[in-house]
Amino acid sequence: ILLVVTNPVDILTYVTCKISGFPPNRVLGSGTVLDTARFRYLLGEHVNIDPRNVHGYIIGEHGDTEAATWSLTNIAGIPMDVYCKECAGCDENISRHNIYNEVKNAAYEIIKRKGATYYAVALAVRRIVEAIIRDENSILTVSSFINGLYGINDVCLSLPTIVNRNGIEKVLNIPLSEKETEYLTLSANTLKKIIRTLKL
Repeated sequence: ILLVVTNPVDILTYVTCKISGFPPNRVLGSGTVLDTARFRYLLGEHVNIDPRNVHGYIIGEHGDTEAATWSLTNIAGIPMDVYCKECAGCDENISRHNIYNEVKNAAYEIIKRKGATYYAVALAVRRIVEAIIRDENSILTVSSFINGLYGINDVCLSLPTIVNRNGIEKVLNIPLSEKETEYLTLSANTLKKIIRTLKL
């Protein structure tokens, strides 16, 4: 199994798929695993719930066009919007824009202050490696080769994926809203423009 961590991770995962000779399910990138963890953490802070009990994903490119799956985000199966209305300790008018931007720009902020990102990405990589070595069948938003889901073909990006000792067992076809599908398509097209310049 080849695990790509270096940025731009989606582009380099694609290049690795093309030149390594490995089957596509044996090549994966760290993708938006860290972004998804940050997303859940910030939502957990907002509603004062352990982030491990917050469910939602950041999908697409690990970068400026990544998308939050707000339509699927929930706590104990309760949609986030409904939970916020019933919650005594949180703001019902959750600022999706602010939370999304904080997730998307977290790496830029860390680089600005410290010069580079080290520790958080190491934890994300550790999580992926654990899922592989322990054959966990964990659902992680790793970057992988996509061909056919949501009308997207021949690109690597992040979607919720079952990860085990085989690498990628299955990329899940989650029910996205129309807007989320648009954002995912934009993300894929952004990556494809870069891929075309590589002339692989």
